[in-house]
Amino acid sequence: MKFKEKVVIITGATSGIGEACALAFGKEGAKVVITGRSQVKLDNSLVKLQNHGIAAVGVLADSALEEDNKRMAETAISQFGKIDILINNAGISMRALFQDLDIEVFKKVMDINFWGSVYATKYCLESITQNKGSIIGISSINGYRGTPARTAYTASKFAMNGFFESLRTELLKKDVHVLVACPGFTASNIRSNALLADGSPQGASPRDEAKMMSPEEVAEHILNATSKRKREIVLTTQGKLAVFLNKWIPGIMDGVVYNQMAKEKDSPFK
Repeated sequence: MKFKEKVVIITGATSGIGEACALAFGKEGAKVVITGRSQVKLDNSLVKLQNHGIAAVGVLADSALEEDNKRMAETAISQFGKIDILINNAGISMRALFQDLDIEVFKKVMDINFWGSVYATKYCLESITQNKGSIIGISSINGYRGTPARTAYTASKFAMNGFFESLRTELLKKDVHVLVACPGFTASNIRSNALLADGSPQGASPRDEAKMMSPEEVAEHILNATSKRKREIVLTTQGKLAVFLNKWIPGIMDGVVYNQMAKEKDSPFK
């Protein structure tokens, strides 16, 4: 078992990629600490983990709140004695033109996606450094290529990528592994929960989720990349192509990306 007796914290792990990572690492022998903002969803995820014989603890926490992240780290250490791996997964998206977007929505996305990763990493760093462990940021292709009507989400992912790249370099001589994982489109509830211009949830995905990579596939890639201590992974053929083309033909990609986003159901460009 690749991660036997390792202690893994996963933020926002009551569904999607987070829950899939909890199951994947747990099945490889890890003890798992998961967080979520709903006690009901947290309890449901814990039952799933425990049904697989995984030692797991749930922490009711909002990733946007510094004190919640501190309590999360303290709980992991009090329950399991250490922290080996932190997976910064908690995140939220948005979909609205910037000119229409309530600035508080922009702040909320930054607070959850970016500041949540900063807070969690800050309070887990000492134990992870002692154990020469791993810090993982679940970013996005949007961390390399901005998309229209996703300004806040894109900004949060660019910020995450820069933060973790800088941190990786700081920790170079301390044998701490820092991985940035950038999934392409993944079948999860992130688009359903995406915030509209006024902060209300979108309610339904504008894309065909059936054609996307599953959270379980993403989790397996993250598990393997952590085991091999890779610095970054970009997932899906479409995602890899977008990153490559944006490096070499960014002007053309502006038009390509605009046209793709404009084709979405109920696109704000129409």
